[in-house]
Amino acid sequence: MKLNIALLAGDGIGPEVIDQAVKVSDAIAKKFNHEITWKPALTGAAAIDAVGEPYPDETHEICVASDAVLFGAIGHPRFDNDPSAKVRPEQGLLKMRKKLGLFANVRPTFTFPSLLDKSPLKRERIEGTDLVFLRELTGGIYFGEKGRRDEGETAFDNCVYTREEVQRIAKKGFELAMTRSKKLCCVDKANVLETSRLWRETVQAMEKDYPEVEVAYEFVDAVAMRLVQWPNSYDVLITENLFGDILTDEASVISGSMGLMPSASLGAEIGLFEPIHGSYPQATGLNIANPMATVLSAAMMFENFGLQEEGKAIRDAVNSALDKGIVTEDLADGGKAYGTKEVGDWLANNI
Repeated sequence: MKLNIALLAGDGIGPEVIDQAVKVSDAIAKKFNHEITWKPALTGAAAIDAVGEPYPDETHEICVASDAVLFGAIGHPRFDNDPSAKVRPEQGLLKMRKKLGLFANVRPTFTFPSLLDKSPLKRERIEGTDLVFLRELTGGIYFGEKGRRDEGETAFDNCVYTREEVQRIAKKGFELAMTRSKKLCCVDKANVLETSRLWRETVQAMEKDYPEVEVAYEFVDAVAMRLVQWPNSYDVLITENLFGDILTDEASVISGSMGLMPSASLGAEIGLFEPIHGSYPQATGLNIANPMATVLSAAMMFENFGLQEEGKAIRDAVNSALDKGIVTEDLADGGKAYGTKEVGDWLANNI
């Protein structure tokens, strides 16, 4: 297979972890006789510095012309610490999601047998956890009207959803549940929010089209609690943008490190694959960042192309590295810590 992949390294540790995912992907291409053409493009603070825009038109054109996007991370402290900044790296991410139509964020959370005791939760609570959040990504409060009134003393952010927006993410949730254990949980706050009531009634109306799927409806605060009590009781969860943003970060620490969890953002035409961690600017250039989440995001990319064996080969290499202690400092636990590049080299050589 010939693949054209847009490569958006971004900021902070983004370029370092992306380099390792490229190494591993190229090893996969060599092993399975594929051809990958990488198309680098600017985004985030790096793009602001270069052209004054966090998601330039040139970058968008490269993404649209590609089969998928492999993305690192964006963000820089100089923007975080300046509330008055008019242009921010995160604006580029929201713009990219909107322009590419990436409405479904797929965030798996799973455990690694060799790391069960590194989780902040007890082994018996997390063993067997294998859940997936589908977070709606282009609607809700992040994209609603926002502003100030009363001479800046009052601020507002409007949360708006259409039935169509709910239907398309719910459809992906039902379809994913059918490939797994046929359990779906709709996460909302329907006892308080009108948008949540629209979510609930829309999903309820779709149940008849998927009679084999067992559907549960839970309030977001209850799910936040159960994620740390019995995460292995969940399988596929669907929710709106803000709730999903918070809950997926909570779920990510179950595995023992945010540096291990991949994600995908899917639309009708193209998929974007990225680690869930941020740009971690304090570690930039130090060769200490964990590249495994980005490498596993590449595995999700291959699987999205229908290349299941290739994805499995990457996952097997990561599991082997974890078993043998070929890990960065966040997982070394007092033992030998390998550098970002060394872990990438080991994974590529293993494949």
